[in-house]
Amino acid sequence: MERSVRPTIGALALFLVAGLASAFAQAEFKVPFPLQAGGKKLAAGDYTVVQAAEGGLVLRQGSTGREIPLTVLERIAKPEPPVAEPRLVFDEVGDFAPSYTEYITVYVLSEVWLPGEDGYRVHVTKGAHRTKTVKGEAAK
Repeated sequence: MERSVRPTIGALALFLVAGLASAFAQAEFKVPFPLQAGGKKLAAGDYTVVQAAEGGLVLRQGSTGREIPLTVLERIAKPEPPVAEPRLVFDEVGDFAPSYTEYITVYVLSEVWLPGEDGYRVHVTKGAHRTKTVKGEAAK
């Protein structure tokens, strides 16, 4: 009896874990400019945002598979009507680094919006800045 119960419980546990993993929202984005997220400087390219099991977010770089954890500062209430497609909101700020002789534009990931979810604030820029939005699509 014990021998037949263990494989059944193991299969059930695997099924539940797989179901939970697929229940977390994911979205894919093509970001056309270099960006900063999670304290890291990243190249333009394809990215996937995944909800982590503990309620956080992970930004996965498509070309390298590198995963950058994003600290969620606060949840932002869903707008009415709710977001139909995923989007990333970047704070567009100017910087004189690294040479202090030329002015460059830096795009810092500040908000993540996934369909049917409250938004996630992952960075706050103090001072003057503009925002730029990149629309994505739900991951398959």
